[in-house]
Amino acid sequence: MTENSMSKAGQGLTTANGVPLKVSLMRTNRRNQIRAFLLVAPLLVFLVVAFIMPILDMLQRSVDNPEVGTQLSRTVAALEDWDGESIPDEPVFDALTQDLLAGAEARNLGQVASRLNYESSGMRSLIMKTSRRAGRIESGPYKAAILDIDEDWGELETWRLIERESDPYTLSYYLAALDMKYDSNGEIVSQPEYLKIYQQLFVRTFWMSIAITGLCLLLGYPIAFLLANTPLRYSNLLMILVLLPFWTSLLVRTTTWIAILQQQGVLNDIFVGLGIIADDSRLSMIYNKTGTLVAMTHILLPFMILPLYSVMKTIPPYYMRAARSLGAQPFLAFRRVYFPLTIPGIGAGSILVFILAIGYYITPALVGGQDGIFITNFIAFHMQTSLNWGLAAAIASILLFVVIAFYLVYNRLIGVDNVKLG
Repeated sequence: MTENSMSKAGQGLTTANGVPLKVSLMRTNRRNQIRAFLLVAPLLVFLVVAFIMPILDMLQRSVDNPEVGTQLSRTVAALEDWDGESIPDEPVFDALTQDLLAGAEARNLGQVASRLNYESSGMRSLIMKTSRRAGRIESGPYKAAILDIDEDWGELETWRLIERESDPYTLSYYLAALDMKYDSNGEIVSQPEYLKIYQQLFVRTFWMSIAITGLCLLLGYPIAFLLANTPLRYSNLLMILVLLPFWTSLLVRTTTWIAILQQQGVLNDIFVGLGIIADDSRLSMIYNKTGTLVAMTHILLPFMILPLYSVMKTIPPYYMRAARSLGAQPFLAFRRVYFPLTIPGIGAGSILVFILAIGYYITPALVGGQDGIFITNFIAFHMQTSLNWGLAAAIASILLFVVIAFYLVYNRLIGVDNVKLG
């Protein structure tokens, strides 16, 4: 029978109710696909609402710049024909006066004042002072009256700043997050050395996260090996000890390390009692990088042990016995046979611990002091204290982009397909 005749014969098949078999199969597949989509729809909605939308909102806030263009709209419109090389003419000052009076009446002038103050210190006091006194100006000329209120309105930098920040979108937040800024000519320059803080914090956050990941791997690997190769009745008890920190509050665990590591704490008392150090030479192990490394390694260690254990448990023990029977020494058998099989668990644990470490801010805030805080602590500061949400969003966005870059490099070198949790 030829292929065409077989196809025609297949099209001629029908179900019990007379529907062609091909049409019936297509309907069944479509119903299965719809049913599967409906089952995962709640999860998709949750991911969109709780994950994707906040990230998009964060990215939008990091470049959003509506304050100047909205609340100084007359001034911005009057500056469209300004050459930028001399003090604006009377119409611009007239428009500024009207904007300041309208903003004072609407009680929203503080927003644009704070926005400009982020770029140039003193702009908030300049705008608020001018708005308070602008109501006393009975009529023009407004230029002389405004300059009489504060001579800073006669500076080109003030007007160039207003013109530059009138755009609805800006890179100023990203520049500030990288310790850079616009100069008076609109060129991107570095901040003075005494004002640079964020680059150092980014570097510290990444290298300390890598160090914490390395310490967790160094401590967690032998523990996971012991769990995977110990009889079940003992390994279950050890597993309870590994999981025990999850049953204790994070705040309790962190404050416990403060009691242990401080200069008058338990560990220093033990060292003094054993004669290792003198009483007047107690070690400073808290409110610095050491405290952050120790506390965060303890907190994140289970996240390294569990992936390692789940992978090691699947490795048949006769692999090592076979290597030994072929003449390999214990270390060589471990290095050539056992260790390569645990790389998926190492990869899973490392990437999990690193991503958790890079986003921590509670523990560094409690035990890090000035030397051990992370960049995430400044994100929280700008969100809760300074209320500079644009800068907080820019710092968080940079952190997100760098983590994605690390992930891509990791995928290139090791491969995400090789990461296993058991």
